[in-house]
Amino acid sequence: MKMEKASLFIICFLCVIVFCNGIETPQFTVIHTESDFEVRLYRDSSWMSAPVREMSFEKATKLGFHRLYQYIRGANLNSSELPMTAPVLTSINPKTRESEYIVRLFQYIQGANLNNSRILMTSPVLTSIVPGAGPLHSSAYFVRFYLPLKFQKNPPLPLPELKLQPDAWASHCIAVRKFSGFARDHNVIKEAEKLGVSLSRTKWANSTSSESNYAYSIAQYSPPFQFKRRVNEVWVDLDGSKAEGCHYNSLAAY
Repeated sequence: MKMEKASLFIICFLCVIVFCNGIETPQFTVIHTESDFEVRLYRDSSWMSAPVREMSFEKATKLGFHRLYQYIRGANLNSSELPMTAPVLTSINPKTRESEYIVRLFQYIQGANLNNSRILMTSPVLTSIVPGAGPLHSSAYFVRFYLPLKFQKNPPLPLPELKLQPDAWASHCIAVRKFSGFARDHNVIKEAEKLGVSLSRTKWANSTSSESNYAYSIAQYSPPFQFKRRVNEVWVDLDGSKAEGCHYNSLAAY
């Protein structure tokens, strides 16, 4: 019986994650473009969030989406079914030990050392997990579902056992880097680092939001059975008070 349920969930997961064809997505305006990233100004938006205590990005995304899928299929106090949206967004909590170490290493190679020397990036970034010292005492990831426009102002309340929480985002700027292939444990950190290096070389270097609750987020648009032309993005919040153009207007929204 458990195998049947697991198989059914996998089939549902494959069927509902598609790349924006007729699917609602958060609205934004592109305000700056570079060769390897762009800056978008996103409108106010509402999401449903699944906190997940996991070490693995991949496993956290699957576990979080499983709970969100139950919610959109009617596991809410209104028994309402919600249409699928995109992207599936997995945010990495910087308050966990792993993310804290990555940020500190990045600051070091960018010049936070006694010689004020910038150090060339090398690979791999090696993370050793010490039993009992990991981020399991707090939610390492937050997997998010963008609420359809119909439910933005008044989303159905999730059933308590799903342990979901509504998440209201104020309009703000996000630096976005696209990457292809599958989003895996071994490559999402590298892609986030590439975006960090790119930002450090532009006028946006000092605009990374210090008030953001998340170190970075991975947005996935493509279905798992799509092997070519997959679309993923790394999102990093920017501080609107320091970033030119990060004030919402209604023009040219996508």
